[in-house]
Amino acid sequence: MPERRIPPDAQAAPVSQGVSPQPGADVPPSPRPAGEHTTTSAPRAVPGLWSNLRPLLLRLHFYAGTLVGPFILVAAVTGLAYTVTPQIESALYAHELKVTPRGAAEPLAHQVVAAQRAVPDGTLLSVTKGAGPTDSTRVTFEKDGLPEGYTLTAFVDPYNGRVLGQLRTFGQWLPARAWLDDLHRNLHLGHFGRNYSEIAASWLWVEVLAGLALWAGTARNRRRLRRLLLPRGGTRSRKRTLSWHGAVGLWASVGLLALSATGLTWSAHAGASIGRVQDALGGSTPSVSTALPAREGAGGGTEDVKRDIGIDAVVASARHAGLVGVLVVTPPPHDEDSAYVVAENTRSWPERQDSVAVDPATGKVTQKLEFDDFPLLAKLTSWGVDAHMGLLFGLANQIALALLAIAVIAMTLWAFRMWWLRRPTRAEGFAVGRAPARGAWRRVPGRVLAPVVLLAAVIGYYVPFFGLPLLLFVLVDVAVGALRRRRAEVRG
Repeated sequence: MPERRIPPDAQAAPVSQGVSPQPGADVPPSPRPAGEHTTTSAPRAVPGLWSNLRPLLLRLHFYAGTLVGPFILVAAVTGLAYTVTPQIESALYAHELKVTPRGAAEPLAHQVVAAQRAVPDGTLLSVTKGAGPTDSTRVTFEKDGLPEGYTLTAFVDPYNGRVLGQLRTFGQWLPARAWLDDLHRNLHLGHFGRNYSEIAASWLWVEVLAGLALWAGTARNRRRLRRLLLPRGGTRSRKRTLSWHGAVGLWASVGLLALSATGLTWSAHAGASIGRVQDALGGSTPSVSTALPAREGAGGGTEDVKRDIGIDAVVASARHAGLVGVLVVTPPPHDEDSAYVVAENTRSWPERQDSVAVDPATGKVTQKLEFDDFPLLAKLTSWGVDAHMGLLFGLANQIALALLAIAVIAMTLWAFRMWWLRRPTRAEGFAVGRAPARGAWRRVPGRVLAPVVLLAAVIGYYVPFFGLPLLLFVLVDVAVGALRRRRAEVRG
């Protein structure tokens, strides 16, 4: 239904995703819904640029929260489920993951042979040697018939070479985590579904920054900082809900901005733009070279090419080069003359992601790449992604992510509750909550509006799922305004 008509000299009390004017706001409030507490104190105008910019932020925050809020809510719910995946994996796959130490372990080559017998039609991709005596050995194969990006992993008891089981894996994720990861990333809708999570990541930071500005702007007329930092108690009302929405958003803002930034790094469209920028700045993630040096006396023959000292000697060379913890060994393809790659896979703090290339003929390390030598941008990307997945700080990381997800869920529900409370009274018929007053952009000085529009255009180009919804908001807003003017002319 159309919004209530507003006199030219007044504005409807704006709210967006839970932000509404407090005493001291720049516009007088419109009549509140029936049953809501009102105050007789007259608000004081906030002079300067803020009084002109605030209505625009308010309208942006409202429309983004109303239209993009459901995407952010779904991402928060699926992300909350993802935070418990390490515990789920430990419970579901204890038989495949853990063994009982007993004597000396079998050679790694024997374990690989046992896995190859269990998966005769698979192509060997990698071997993961556990860090502790209770860890099984993972042997991963490429196999026909699996979904894109998935592999088949055989789990081998290192003490007797017995295959404990086979599981379909996505990278290093086991089935349960892979399923929840797919749910969080694309709702099991494939490439099309990834658009939902990219929309959420592209707008989460906008909602957070706009909400921070609006919430901090109310501090101009607050006598106590406590009201800004802590939610108020008392009876249930829209003002109390707003207080909880703003205070929780303030405390969660840093974490939410980090989630938005890291989520964008591996998104389909914005991630590609970020990758190009990162490459241009020299911050791409390096990788060890598998090229082999020319061997003396090889004479162009094939004898040296076919020679392979074996995976156990390769691991020994990597250990001698300083690699520790969980090691992932990637053998060279059979039809290529290239080196083994052995990489550390410790994603908790402090991270260990050193890697070496080992000549299969001699066992010599041809190149070593240390994580300490990564460009700063590559390190920040790695730390951010691992923190986003709950890996960097272990259980504390999981708890922090769970709290952030709960905060987003609560703030979104509070926002829609406040929107519902702003609906017109029953005497005016059923309608949803009112939107902030139109025409906010006309109050912003041109010297401010022009760079804002230019900045939005640049961000929209590199982050298309920010730019396209923003353009859609503008077109819908213009169309709604034209329709209302037409209806007013017909009625008048």
